[in-house]
Amino acid sequence: MPTIFSTHTLHPRATAMLAQAGELRVASGLDAATLTKEGRDADIVIVRAPLPEGLFAKAPRLRAAIRHGAGLDMIPVEAATEAGVLVANVPGVNARSVAEHVFFVSVALLRRFRMMDRDLREKGWLAGRAYAEGNHDLAGRTIGIVGFGAVGQAVARIAVYGYGLDVLVTTRSVRPATQGLRFVPLEDLLALSDIVVLCCPLTPETRGLMDAARLGRMKSGALLVNVARGPVVDDEALLAALRAGKIGGAALDVFSVQPLPPDHPYLSLDNVIVTPHMAGITEESMLAMGTGAASEALRVLAGELPENLCNPEAVERYRGRFAQA
Repeated sequence: MPTIFSTHTLHPRATAMLAQAGELRVASGLDAATLTKEGRDADIVIVRAPLPEGLFAKAPRLRAAIRHGAGLDMIPVEAATEAGVLVANVPGVNARSVAEHVFFVSVALLRRFRMMDRDLREKGWLAGRAYAEGNHDLAGRTIGIVGFGAVGQAVARIAVYGYGLDVLVTTRSVRPATQGLRFVPLEDLLALSDIVVLCCPLTPETRGLMDAARLGRMKSGALLVNVARGPVVDDEALLAALRAGKIGGAALDVFSVQPLPPDHPYLSLDNVIVTPHMAGITEESMLAMGTGAASEALRVLAGELPENLCNPEAVERYRGRFAQA
């Protein structure tokens, strides 16, 4: 019976799907040694935590590593390809969840919800209400979206059709302007946007993208929302900009080091909202991601290629390993 190894528990419906095809095992820990040891007999690995490169050389039965979500930074794709292991993902299924989170935290920053809620609870009604006149509406603002994949597009749709905002977009592929959207270079987007939303993948080009110089180009009082990956932002530069009041605030769902250390400076700043990498996690998105990953696992176990194959260059070696035509 095939073994399906998952770094985390899955949605019950996904678990039920996989139970028909093999034995589902869940990792007892997320460190490299545990994942390598417990994943060595797997036919399929479902990924919600970083996989060690060494796993692929020590798992002779491994057919595919399937991302429970879209981003591939948790899978060492080159090592998988070298080992003849297929890599697949489930793109776009939690994009709406992430996009809704963007507006949730943006409005919370504009309305200074964190401070108001704290002071209302600790100091009383009038202390909380004192923040009201310094709050701001979302209406009439310009939102800048960095990266225009599934998440960026979902943010743009809500911004245009839900709130009537002006929307600027920076993306690697130049596109003509469409209704409500204007595609501009990054430097222009930073200078013109009231809210900058990072939705881009983590690549060598985007690592450290928001450094001191680019943060310095943002409008005074503008907000930065990061739902991409932590290393896209230079933490020291952002902390300096926040402390100096150069930008109005930040909402961060991802960090260079996760979990975020309990003494991290971000946690002490009133103009920062932090969330534990959960922008894309809801009951609905977990169902969609789980069943999507399970469907890909079932395809591979049935001798088919994944629908969302991410490393087609591995197919020849993969077929050689398993003698598939």
